[in-house]
Amino acid sequence: MKRLILAAGAATVLSLGAFTVPTVAQAQPRVTVQVAPPPPRAERVPRLHRGQAWVPGHWEWRGSRYVWIRGQQVRARPGYQYRAPEWRERDGRWEMRRGQWDRDHDGVPNRADRDRDGDGVPNRADRRPDNPNRN
Repeated sequence: MKRLILAAGAATVLSLGAFTVPTVAQAQPRVTVQVAPPPPRAERVPRLHRGQAWVPGHWEWRGSRYVWIRGQQVRARPGYQYRAPEWRERDGRWEMRRGQWDRDHDGVPNRADRDRDGDGVPNRADRRPDNPNRN
């Protein structure tokens, strides 16, 4: 009986591995293609509700072609600015930069930002790296 319970427990633990949640790195791989994206489509920006921000539409590469992803309202993040996804040409290939929230409006994602508050002092030397009151 104990063996049956242990076997069932082991099977349950092993089956949980099939339902792992992908990490950010797995969920957002770098997309590089040789075909230039079509020009962006014109979208009518609706009246935004309080606490909402507009994420503009963009082209995404799906399989072997571009697919238009419509713009949408999302919950705003106070103190942050949304930077829309964009395609950039690099050595004859097109690379997509995903949309992201940026705190100091410098275009560098905060996880890679060396000066989060934009005061000119690198984070490692700054006693207050998230000081919203820049000099």
